[in-house]
Order: sequence, then structure tokens, then C-alpha cells
Amino acid sequence: MRTSALAAGVIGAAVMAAVDEIVFHQLLGWHHFYDRSTPTAGLLSDGLLHAAELLALVGGFFWFADLRRRGDLVPSAAWGGALLGAGAFQLFDGLVNHKVFRLHQVRYGVDVLPYDLVWNSAGALLLVVGAVITRRAARRHRSPAHPRG
Repeated sequence: MRTSALAAGVIGAAVMAAVDEIVFHQLLGWHHFYDRSTPTAGLLSDGLLHAAELLALVGGFFWFADLRRRGDLVPSAAWGGALLGAGAFQLFDGLVNHKVFRLHQVRYGVDVLPYDLVWNSAGALLLVVGAVITRRAARRHRSPAHPRG
């Protein structure tokens, strides 16, 4: 049960990193992963983020496929784990990367408070929903109808 949530959590974090990079870094061009240097350094940091995200995505899917092949995949736990991973990435990015390390902001030249509130609230919502789904999956998985545990 736990491994299903963990494998899908890796996938969820990688997908959220991809969404962040594709939408905010590439399509909108609002920021790079590291904006405290030259544009070239910003592009390099985006490339490194993309490489890490792809490795996590591939690794997570291999782990997920192995769980499925062995019959150990718990789909509801995996859904919860995917949402937990996505929310964890989003909150880490919004709180640690944006505020603690100041690697970048969501957008420049505007009041960032509304952007921060939406980004971090969405991340927190993903975490809460993922936690609820994962907790329910754990309860169902431990019930007498599901003796594996």
C-alpha cells in the first residue's frame, strides 16, 4: 500500500514539475528555475530541472509498472500518492524555492502576493485531497476483506 503511494508520489511530483516548467518557464516565460544570474544560467537551470523531472517520471513509472506486474499495486493509494507528490512539489517550490532561497518568483513586475496565494493554496489542496484518499485507501486495505497489509 505504502509503496503504491510512494511510486505514484514520485510521478506526481515529476508531473507537477513538468507543468510548472512547461507553463510558467516556457509558454508564459515568467521565470526560470534560477533567476538570480544571467539568462544563460536561467536556461541551464531549466534544463537541469527538466532532466531531473524526466528521470523522476521514468523512474516512478518503472516502479509503478513493477508494482502492477507483481500484483502489489493499490490503485487508490497510488492516486492519493500522486496528489501528495504533486502538492508536495508545489508547496516546496512556492515556500522554499520562492521565499526561503529566493531562486525565482512566480512572476516579476507585479504584486506576487496573489500568485503566491493561489500557487501555495493549490499545493495545500492537492496535499489534503491526496492525504484523504491515501488514508481511505489504507483503511480499506487493512479491512478484513483485504487481509494483505
